[in-house]
Amino acid sequence: MWSEVIMILSKIENRPPNRHHPGGEVVQEITGLAVGDVASHSLAEVRFPSGGFSEAHYHKISEESCLILAGEARLIVDDREFHLAWGDAVVIQPLEVHQISNPGEKELVFLAVCVPARTPDDSFPAEEMGRE
Repeated sequence: MWSEVIMILSKIENRPPNRHHPGGEVVQEITGLAVGDVASHSLAEVRFPSGGFSEAHYHKISEESCLILAGEARLIVDDREFHLAWGDAVVIQPLEVHQISNPGEKELVFLAVCVPARTPDDSFPAEEMGRE
């Protein structure tokens, strides 16, 4: 006897609009609460133009993994600086203050997975921890 398979298909034409953030960051949610009502994790494509950056922030609940697909990134996690390029991946734990920027000439593109799924109310400015 076969059990019923429940699959969620995320077609590009059915995804929510891109989220545009200060600093040039553009986020396209691929799976998660807004796409398929998936609570266990979320997947997003994130893009930064040359010179683009995210605000320094942290998550209280979500663990975030990133895989660089194109370009290069400067990542600061709890005052430690890292340089990432194609194929590099990183896991950022809850409560780690992080900021990513694109120091290169080409567009920075990466996939971001959050566990559990990213929610807007689980992103806090670094200032709330006394760090910027």
